[in-house]
Amino acid sequence: MDGNGRWAEARGLPVADGHREGTRALRRTVEAAIELGVETLAVYAFSTENWGRPADEVDDLMVIFSDAIDRELPDLARQGVRTRFMGRRDRAPAELQQRMLELEAATAHRDRLNLWIAFDYGGRAELVDAARRVVEDGLDPAEIDEPAIAARLAAPELAEVDLLIRTSGELRISNFLLWGAAYAELVFVETLWPDFTADDLNQAVTAFGQRTRRFGGRST
Repeated sequence: MDGNGRWAEARGLPVADGHREGTRALRRTVEAAIELGVETLAVYAFSTENWGRPADEVDDLMVIFSDAIDRELPDLARQGVRTRFMGRRDRAPAELQQRMLELEAATAHRDRLNLWIAFDYGGRAELVDAARRVVEDGLDPAEIDEPAIAARLAAPELAEVDLLIRTSGELRISNFLLWGAAYAELVFVETLWPDFTADDLNQAVTAFGQRTRRFGGRST
């Protein structure tokens, strides 16, 4: 979900306003995904590298995340959305950590759509942590295979990525789900995240449906 800052700058607004508008775009997108019958949606909310942004922007983001949990996500829960967070939490404010836990507990029984929010997450950090767990679990080298690594990722229950959408015209995946996106179909759109609509999602899903997936094999 990229482009909040540029969206705000183009309107002469503070960057925080772009992030707030981004939370509304998230709600629209989740609701559109429900209408499409999507079962799982993972979104990149805050990366391990985002801590390097200006301190006032990071502080604003922490407040905005808390506000979104209070304002946007409960209504999604009423629509059957289960929300879970993946990534580190220990660097987040204690109040935000508590709200994450409460939201996960409150939505644990929802099953219409699984929403994974990547917070303080990085694909490389995820793989390092998985390797560390392999060592801690005392696996013999002969026991280390793809299922062993997958079981030790940040969210082992999260299926491999089918479709990865990147907004704002940037042509990279920026350290997101490096393992799970190994065979993902990629769609890059020019739309800045705050302007992302149900139509944008529909077009991306339509494009996905028109592709032939080979997973390293050869079509016949």
